[in-house]
Amino acid sequence: MLGVDDVFRALADPTRRNLLDELFLRDGQTLGELEGRFEMTRFGVMKHLKVLEEAGLVVTRRQGREKLHFLNPVPIRLVHDRWVSKYAEPWAAGLSDLKHRLERQMEKVFEIYIRTTPERLWEAITDPDIREKYNFGAGVTSDWKVGSRLQMGVPEVDLLLGDGEVLEVDPPRRLVHTMTALWGDDVKSEGVSRVTWQITQVEDSCQLTVIHDQLREGANDQLYGGWPMILSGLKTWLETGELLTTPGSLMYG
Repeated sequence: MLGVDDVFRALADPTRRNLLDELFLRDGQTLGELEGRFEMTRFGVMKHLKVLEEAGLVVTRRQGREKLHFLNPVPIRLVHDRWVSKYAEPWAAGLSDLKHRLERQMEKVFEIYIRTTPERLWEAITDPDIREKYNFGAGVTSDWKVGSRLQMGVPEVDLLLGDGEVLEVDPPRRLVHTMTALWGDDVKSEGVSRVTWQITQVEDSCQLTVIHDQLREGANDQLYGGWPMILSGLKTWLETGELLTTPGSLMYG
């Protein structure tokens, strides 16, 4: 189980912080690309990346022969929610200053460990009443069959915030669906993206990986910037039964 000590230990080294800065500027880089930005051996960069991976701050994904590295801001969000958010002024969740345009579609990967069962985690993802507890107060409704429609919103006030289609369903391990954001004119024009939920049991806990991809280059960060807060709220509710009251966490509640 990852802990706060692992996160602080990983962040204590300036080279590792610089590696995270590089992934903040451009996510999904290979070892070779990262190596070229530092005056150290390939082995040295690998050692630092390994520490970041063990702390959950970097997650990797294979794409053909390449191993891509992604910044995972969820552990930092959890630290913020535990201490900083109690005293600080509200801050914009996610990577709101990210303006760098990539030469391909963007892909964002988020990872978190939750002490729960795969079945209970699956229920929390697919049950609209539970979902609204950590999803900014908005539920997600569907019959969760391939080809079915998915809607995110607040039915009580006839507010539709997102629309999509279910692409893959393998309970309680994998769920894939499209998503079109509808909460504002600035995001409606972004079109359709894809969200993948992957659940892996690890002893008495679950590793949850959320992959948000098929985003256009330079996509509006509202589409993916809220994931750290959502996943932090999901973890908190499943492990403690409490609701997070971080800025915006219940904005549609």
